[in-house]
Amino acid sequence: MAIISTLLKKGIRLRESLEQEYSHPLELQRQELKKLLIHAAETEIGRKYDFGKILKSFRKGKDDFYEMYKSQVPIYDYNRIHEEWWHKLLEGKSNVTWPGPVRHFALSSGTSGATSKFIPITRDMVKAIRRTGVRQILSLSKYDLPASLLTKGILMLGGSTDLEFNGTYFSGDLSGITTGRLPIWFQRFYKPGKKISRSKNWGDKLDQIVEKAKSWDIGIIVGVPAWLQILIEKIIAHYQVENIHEIWPNLQIFVHGGVSFEPYKKGFEKLLGKPLLYLETYLASEGFLAFQALPNRKSMRLVLNNGIFHEFVPFTTENFDEDGNIKPDAKTLKIDEIEVGKDYALLISTCAGAWRYLIGDVVRFVSKEESEIIITGRTKHFLSLCGEHLSVDNMNKAIELTAEEQDLNIREFTVIGVPHGTLFAHHWFIGLDAAIESKTLSDTIDKYLKVLNDDYAVERNHALRDVIVSVIPSSVFYDWLKAQGKEGGSYKFPRVLKGDKAANWQAFLTTRDIKL
Repeated sequence: MAIISTLLKKGIRLRESLEQEYSHPLELQRQELKKLLIHAAETEIGRKYDFGKILKSFRKGKDDFYEMYKSQVPIYDYNRIHEEWWHKLLEGKSNVTWPGPVRHFALSSGTSGATSKFIPITRDMVKAIRRTGVRQILSLSKYDLPASLLTKGILMLGGSTDLEFNGTYFSGDLSGITTGRLPIWFQRFYKPGKKISRSKNWGDKLDQIVEKAKSWDIGIIVGVPAWLQILIEKIIAHYQVENIHEIWPNLQIFVHGGVSFEPYKKGFEKLLGKPLLYLETYLASEGFLAFQALPNRKSMRLVLNNGIFHEFVPFTTENFDEDGNIKPDAKTLKIDEIEVGKDYALLISTCAGAWRYLIGDVVRFVSKEESEIIITGRTKHFLSLCGEHLSVDNMNKAIELTAEEQDLNIREFTVIGVPHGTLFAHHWFIGLDAAIESKTLSDTIDKYLKVLNDDYAVERNHALRDVIVSVIPSSVFYDWLKAQGKEGGSYKFPRVLKGDKAANWQAFLTTRDIKL
C-alpha cells in the first residue's frame, strides 16, 4: 500500500496507536494532562490557576491530580473562555492560554450559537491533528482491502485554503487551515490539489472538481455527507453516467464526520455502483478527538495520547439547564469513572489552549475498555419543551427508519419547538424532492419516536399535542446555509433550531413563499 509504505519509510510507526491499545486509558490521560500542564505552566492562564501546584499533585495518589485540577480550574464554554482569554489572542498577544502567539483561528460552523466562533489553532494542534490522521490511515491495514487501494487519489472536500488575513491572524475553515499544511509526502495523493482548494467560491470549486473528475483515479473520499452527495450528483449529471463508479471505478472508502451519516445513507447509496466502506471521524474545530479504528464497528475510539485530555459530564438535568447550559456545580468525571450506555457532555483540555472546555457534543460509551464512543447529539441540540427529552440521536434514527419505510431520499431535516395553544408541538422541516403527504410523514416519524424514546411517548399523551411536518425542497436548506455565509466545507445544517436561528429560518422560508 503506497501511503502506508511511504509513512513507514518516513519513520512513522504505530507506536502511539500500540501505546493506546496496550495501556490503561486513565494512565494515558494522566500523562497527557501532565504534558499539557507542563507546557502551559508559564502562560497567563497557567499562572492564574497555578498549574505548578496541580503538577505537584501528580506525585501523590492515583486520583489526586484530577481532584486538584478540577478544584483549581473552572469549566469554560466558548463565551466565557473567549471573553476572559481568547480575545487577547485575536489581539495578537502571546502566552495567554498556550505558549507563543496564535496565528490561525478556525471559524466553527456555529450551529449552537448565533455567530461563528474563533477557535485557536496552534502549531502543536496542527501537528496533533496530522498525527491522528496518520493513525487513522495506518488503521486501514486492519481492513480487508486490496493492496492497490492506497495508491489511489484521496479527494478531500473541504473549505478554502486561501485564508482571510486581517494583519494579525489568519482565519477560515479548519479543513482549509490543515489542508494548506499537508506534508509533502501526502500531496501526491491529495485531490483536488492546491489550485482548486484555494477557491473561495463554493459553486466554482464544485464545478472545477467536476471538470477534473474523469482524469482522477479516486479511491477514498473525505468530507461532510451532504456536500459530497451534491458533488457526486453533479459529476454523474455532467458525464451522463448511471453512478459514480463509472467515473471512479476504484472508489472504495468514504471517510465522513461532523454529522450522522445514517439519514443520508439511503439516498447516497443510489449514486454508487458498488458498496463503500464507511469510516467515521470525530474531527472538531477544537481537535481530532476520535476515529473509527476497527472493522465492522460504528463506534469510534477516543484518542487518549495526542494533545487532548477528556472529561465527562453526565448529560442530566442535575448538570444542565433546560437550554443545554452547563450548571456551575456540574459533576465531572475522568475516563475511568464513566459508564457504558450513558450520555456525557465532553470537556476537553488541549494543546491549542482550551482548558476544561465544553465542546458542545454529547457522547455515549459502547466500550469502556477500548474507549469506544458514538456521538449522540449536542448539548443544545435537543428538544425538551415538556419533558420529552428528544435527542439528535433519536431524531436521526427516526428519519432513517421513516426513509426506509416510505422508500424516500430525505436529504435534510430540522426541528423547532413551537406553542400549541397553551401546550406544545414539534414542527419538522423535511428536505425532500418527492411528493408525499405531510400527514404520512408526521405519523411515521411520530410512530418511531414513541418506540425510541419513552419520555416522548408519555408526553405525546399529555403536553406535546402535535407533530407538524413541512416538506420543502432540499435545496432550500443549502440556500439558507449560503445566506448565513456557511456554504460548503465542514458546515452542516443544525438538527434543532432555537431562538434567533429558528426565527431567522422561518423568516427565510417566508421569503421563498414556503407556507409554514
